[in-house]
Amino acid sequence: MSQEIERKFLVVGEYKTQAFAQSRIIQGYISSARGRTVRVRIRDGKGYLTIKGASNASGTSRYEWEKEIPLEEAEELMKLCEPGIIDKTRYLVRSGAHVFEVDEFYGENEGLTVAEVELGSEEEAFVKPDFIGVEVTGDIRYYNSQLMKNPYTTWLR
Repeated sequence: MSQEIERKFLVVGEYKTQAFAQSRIIQGYISSARGRTVRVRIRDGKGYLTIKGASNASGTSRYEWEKEIPLEEAEELMKLCEPGIIDKTRYLVRSGAHVFEVDEFYGENEGLTVAEVELGSEEEAFVKPDFIGVEVTGDIRYYNSQLMKNPYTTWLR
């Protein structure tokens, strides 16, 4: 079983000029039940099916399985998804030995930008880029499966 270990942060500064790659992502959820999500994603003209398990107590680690599927199948599966689509651009930014994935959201999540870094262990050290703000690892409001149900633009700030 593949274990995903990542930390998530709000973005407070400029990151686009530091990005070495970017791609548009559209994704939906066949199941967004807490502890077992099934996601369909279209990215760079390719389809993906992802299954994620429950997070550990800190929200840092969880089971993840992903498989590339034909684009046509991903488009068909999107029709089966729960209401609410996640639309975002992902920017990849190097920082030390790691790559931060910075997601800029659109639509009902407009105004939200988060950065994630994948780690080899929960204790692994990493260099935070200057655009990193408050850590939101484990805050379920920032899970894409929750942003689909409770979009950022509806939050009371």
